[in-house]
Amino acid sequence: MHVVIMGCGRVGATLARSLESRGHTVSVVDQDADAFRRLGDDFAGTTVTGVGFDGGVLRQAGIERADAFAAVSSGDNSNIISARLARETFGVSRVAARIYDPRRAQVFERLGIPTVATVRWTAEQMLRHLVPEGTTEIFRDPTSTVSIVEVPVHRDWVGRTVRSLEGACGARVAYLIRFGIGTLPTDSTVVQEGDQVFMLVTDDIVATVTGVAAAPEGGH
Repeated sequence: MHVVIMGCGRVGATLARSLESRGHTVSVVDQDADAFRRLGDDFAGTTVTGVGFDGGVLRQAGIERADAFAAVSSGDNSNIISARLARETFGVSRVAARIYDPRRAQVFERLGIPTVATVRWTAEQMLRHLVPEGTTEIFRDPTSTVSIVEVPVHRDWVGRTVRSLEGACGARVAYLIRFGIGTLPTDSTVVQEGDQVFMLVTDDIVATVTGVAAAPEGGH
């Protein structure tokens, strides 16, 4: 893949190095040439000085052959404009933007462009660690229809299969985190003590799903 990144702050530089280490080609755009120092001397990609919502600058970065575009500058407006330009003008299929204002992020997602709302994401992750009761939304698709939520599971489910949990809840288990490592369950996977369970739900069933999973009788 060829990926264009707009913004060479800590997030942009880390993303660029990660993509390059996976064998992808990367171009990074930033209006501050000094920002490229974050990429390190061994960065083999392209750097372009300029604003990411300038079509000429994006062309220098290879937007016309890009498979993906990430807008991760420090400005919401710049990220929104550049992401829409990449999607609507240059036809890049995979586009994502970092947005600081959660209200803007919700509107933007309805345009079909995935966002990472920095403040909302950080607050929700902190809340999940501080107050684990209830559900915490980890992901929501761009159409705002399907989400992945962490579902607290009653201890009665320990020793029972993921398949039985899915059957009782009427929803799929997307993944488990066990001993700090993400795991894709199979039908025979058994729920263990300490597992974090993440389920695919729609808004109309989330209350039922969480209620069944948290029930003391464990679905018996």
